[in-house]
Amino acid sequence: MTRATRGWTLAGLLAAGLALQATATEGGGGAYPNGSEGFMTGALPPLGQYFINYMAYYSADSFKGGDGHTDPTKPNFELHAVAEVLRFVNVTPITVLGGNWAQHVLVPIEWEEARWTPGPKDKNFGLGDIVVDPFIVGWHKPPFHWLVGLDTYVPVGKYHAVSFANLGRNYWTFEPLLGVTYLNEGGQELSAKMMYDFNTPNTDSATPGVSTYTSGQEFHTDFVVAQHCGNWAIGVGGYWYYQTTDDKRDGVRTDGTCGRALALGPQISYQCCQVNFSLEIDHELAAKNKPQGDKYWLKAVVPL
Repeated sequence: MTRATRGWTLAGLLAAGLALQATATEGGGGAYPNGSEGFMTGALPPLGQYFINYMAYYSADSFKGGDGHTDPTKPNFELHAVAEVLRFVNVTPITVLGGNWAQHVLVPIEWEEARWTPGPKDKNFGLGDIVVDPFIVGWHKPPFHWLVGLDTYVPVGKYHAVSFANLGRNYWTFEPLLGVTYLNEGGQELSAKMMYDFNTPNTDSATPGVSTYTSGQEFHTDFVVAQHCGNWAIGVGGYWYYQTTDDKRDGVRTDGTCGRALALGPQISYQCCQVNFSLEIDHELAAKNKPQGDKYWLKAVVPL
């Protein structure tokens, strides 16, 4: 692979339903695990098929309220989640408006545990919601690379209304996305993936006294600033999350439920033969209406 395609991550997603994202939408979670993408997120790889393996761990020990301080109604909160996600990508020679057409699918296997101490505890293991995108288009015009897509989260993951550690969301999410990468001849990289989520109603709500819960719309972006040197790349990245509309309970808007979050941390990538490995750490800060913790990502990109 060329330097422009090392460490690429198709500007798609990890998996729906992971507790890793933990925002202010229903159950404290949204469809996209913020921070899952970093290096070269706007650059499609060369033509061919690819397998990407994601291993992720998230740990949070506080739940922040709307003022950014620990929510007094959720004291001694703990959340732990582990995910193994299988992602398959196909980049075709077919061009659309001068860009290459690609598709991908993601299948997550997850373990999650949430608890209040003292208080109830819940945990689950199994299949999460899958993600599909049959129509991604990417362009290359060095030093710029960019792509667009529409990821769809399919609610097939494990879900029970009485659980507060669900692996699935029990609703569809449609997420248009734009990935952009700038990589100059000196190896300096700026990459960002911007997304906007539209959620359908959950007609089997886990919220007490509510039959239909509609999570609000969400804007979020993953980003990285990095330096490439030979087979290595090192940088600082993270994500910014902003829920743009309030949730609705049985069609009635619930004021003050919008989540906010910023996360920063180191990222490193290494190219060994044809396989790219990357490690990312996201330390969450300035969270509102959501858990606050740390995320760890280990990824391997393998051409097939």
